[in-house]
Amino acid sequence: MLSLVLPKGSLERATLDLFDAADLTVRRSSDRDYHASIEDPRIERVRFLRPQEIPSYIERGLFDLGITGRDWITETGAVVSSLGELHYSKATTQPIRVVLAVPRSAPWQSVGDLPEGVRISTELPALTTRYLDAHGIKAMVIPSHGATEAKVPDIVDAIVDLTETGSSLRRNGLTSYTELIANTEAYADAGKRSAMEDIMLLLSGAIRARGNVLLKLNVPADRLDEVTAMLPAMSSPTITALARGGMNAVETVVPKRGVNTLIPALRAAGARDILEIPISKIVE
Repeated sequence: MLSLVLPKGSLERATLDLFDAADLTVRRSSDRDYHASIEDPRIERVRFLRPQEIPSYIERGLFDLGITGRDWITETGAVVSSLGELHYSKATTQPIRVVLAVPRSAPWQSVGDLPEGVRISTELPALTTRYLDAHGIKAMVIPSHGATEAKVPDIVDAIVDLTETGSSLRRNGLTSYTELIANTEAYADAGKRSAMEDIMLLLSGAIRARGNVLLKLNVPADRLDEVTAMLPAMSSPTITALARGGMNAVETVVPKRGVNTLIPALRAAGARDILEIPISKIVE
């Protein structure tokens, strides 16, 4: 039913892992193959393309659905429908930042300090030009086709580039998450929109499950309040009275981080038969 385009390059591995966790495993003959398939009746065709190209192809109707960054949607000016953000990236769950960066030795501390005619290299020339125009900066914006950071300071004075950490870069211009986007006409079709929303549900559920586990434990009735007070539940723990023995079954979702200290503490507080169970998806 749907034609889907996925990002090739730095986001590729993280995207494949996400689709696998969402039970939408992408199959192809090799890592170099730009054609793929997903065993799902809602998806009939899968391609891999550079994320820079995806918004324009989606807008033109060459694909119904695709994954790219908000930065590239903004750069291309493509008119698409967004099904929402997908909080994952190649290294962290933090948003990508589009930053204006200068050498540490440069005297400029903000965009307003940049002199007229400053040379700026970037893979996002349209977005950069709009940003500089909005701040009244007359600059020479030079399109880059890779290795943008290597062009400073002998070729250009500054760069606009993408970063996840921003550890050595100064000025933040845009925050960008990965998004699931759709062709506007395809999204207007009720059948296709329903299939798209199903896919978004599975992907967001897989993301939400990351870093969480399910804890199941049995607790004596006289220790129930003490034990449940220790549980960082998503809402509140599920508690079921057992048929005999004055015991209660308790289950809740907790962050994986910290469970190594939580389980011994629960045991010391009176919990028994503690199970830690991996979670594939959390769907609200």
